Amino acid sequence: MNRHRARALVCLMLAALLALTGCSSRPEDRSAASFAPDEEHRLVVYTSHKEEVYRPIIKEFEARTGIWVELVVGGTNELLDRLVQEQEHPQADVMFGGGVDSLEAYASCFTPYFCRDWELLDPELRSPIGLWTPFSALPVVLIYNTKLVSPGQLTAWSDLFSPAFQGRIAFCDPSVSGSSYTGLVTLLKAVGGDRDETLRRFAVSLDGRQLDSSGAVLDSVADGTDLVGITLEETALKRGAEGAELGIVYPSDGTSCVPDGCALVKGAAHEENAQLFLDFISGLDVQRQMETSFSRRPIRKIQDLASTLPLMENIPLVDYDIPWASENHNKILMSWAFYFGGGEEP
Repeated sequence: MNRHRARALVCLMLAALLALTGCSSRPEDRSAASFAPDEEHRLVVYTSHKEEVYRPIIKEFEARTGIWVELVVGGTNELLDRLVQEQEHPQADVMFGGGVDSLEAYASCFTPYFCRDWELLDPELRSPIGLWTPFSALPVVLIYNTKLVSPGQLTAWSDLFSPAFQGRIAFCDPSVSGSSYTGLVTLLKAVGGDRDETLRRFAVSLDGRQLDSSGAVLDSVADGTDLVGITLEETALKRGAEGAELGIVYPSDGTSCVPDGCALVKGAAHEENAQLFLDFISGLDVQRQMETSFSRRPIRKIQDLASTLPLMENIPLVDYDIPWASENHNKILMSWAFYFGGGEEP
């Protein structure tokens, strides 16, 4: 028996004992602290994922390892900024979520780690230095309200500059949402030309409106407040499956398929447990469920796995340079704040 399996067995026995002890005590005496195991069996995860994504992942990880997971949930950039503030005394062990371009922009907060089976991951979707472990592949898509917009009205990024959509575009503040930042850079790459001019034109198209969460993009288009929006394939597919009046467009002028990731926090107090978590989220069992459970694309090739999603080779892609997007993260956000009207000239 290897050391990880042996430790997992011990952890499971400890978890069962804790559960039995907790059930026998009076409700008023019980608290999270009374159930929590020793430090060596804990893990602190910062996540920007929605509950329907992180909850089953965390629950299964705890069940398999006996490791007690403490969650802190927030927006990608909010949590990354928190990691910067805590660098002297790290509070998190893992950052779970956010486009890898956002994770790379905060590289100083993370320690490289090559997860188990790293060589089996898609070479185009993994970090060459192990700075982050990919979780899923996420194409950026455009969406439209099928009751208010005809299919041919929205086919490309360039259509977002049409007067017909001005002030009716759902877009989340890219300083809050990592996926929105990825969407903004994808637009810049697809449209081309002068970067600042494109940002200015897009700000005019939004007409002074941007949303405060990525989830609000789907709500706004589905209820007709906005006509079109920018989001991820995953969230669009989920909402469509729930019966929302949403159409999905893979832009003819190209889109991006940037993975979201998970990274080991530098100076993590529970580093071995964090490594086990990275192994788990990129492992075969989780990746097999990626499409059926989460409407996402796996980041490792699984030969016998059937898919109903459009083949990536049939989707036009822009030349999305992750290192460039990371290096220019703050510069692009400063420029966006200026052209949108909320900041000083960059």
